[in-house]
Amino acid sequence: MPISILEVIALTPADAVAAREGGADRVELVTDMRRQGLTPAIATYAAVREAGLPVRVMLRGQDGYALGDAEGLVRAAAALREAGADEFVLGFLDAAGAVDLAAVEAVLTVIEGCRWTFHRAIDHAADRAAAWAALSGLPGLDCVLTAGGPDGVGAGLATLVAEAGHRPRVLAGGGLRPGHVAPLLDAGVDAFHTGSAVRPGGRWDAPVDAALVRAWRALA
Repeated sequence: MPISILEVIALTPADAVAAREGGADRVELVTDMRRQGLTPAIATYAAVREAGLPVRVMLRGQDGYALGDAEGLVRAAAALREAGADEFVLGFLDAAGAVDLAAVEAVLTVIEGCRWTFHRAIDHAADRAAAWAALSGLPGLDCVLTAGGPDGVGAGLATLVAEAGHRPRVLAGGGLRPGHVAPLLDAGVDAFHTGSAVRPGGRWDAPVDAALVRAWRALA
């Protein structure tokens, strides 16, 4: 049985095409992985959408997990929404390391009705259980991208296994390797996110390789 969701990070339209050819279910569209992934240009979104896969667009204006320029990010979200984007990725922490619900809700006002992922900010929260509780019931939230902790899936595997039944759904990613998939599937985690692992040599300056995506797609 194949993985229920395989999400691939795309930086370019060519990445999205390769992800589709390899059997990915959707892409997470970002720019500038040197800064952990920021909001892409509208033109890039429009070109990536032509690949025919669902596209979750990153809403993040700066390094780190603070909201930063709230007005700028809300404008960017509104412009992407107007351009047709209907799935997003976002997530903010406050100065105390708690989920910044005010910041999240400020962005949700302009993407109302859209599905979205809370990204790896949860792995840097001061209180992980409190972060999960804060996310419960937020409108449109259907996935939480997490490695189980700040040091990647290898270190956070036991946490991910323990959280397998959480809602919103666990989307496992952040240093994910093929050997992690079987124990996660056994535990009930069935959504996976990969980026550098589907690029030759694991390099962000290399394009997504459809054959590498296909190898992930074949895991069960």
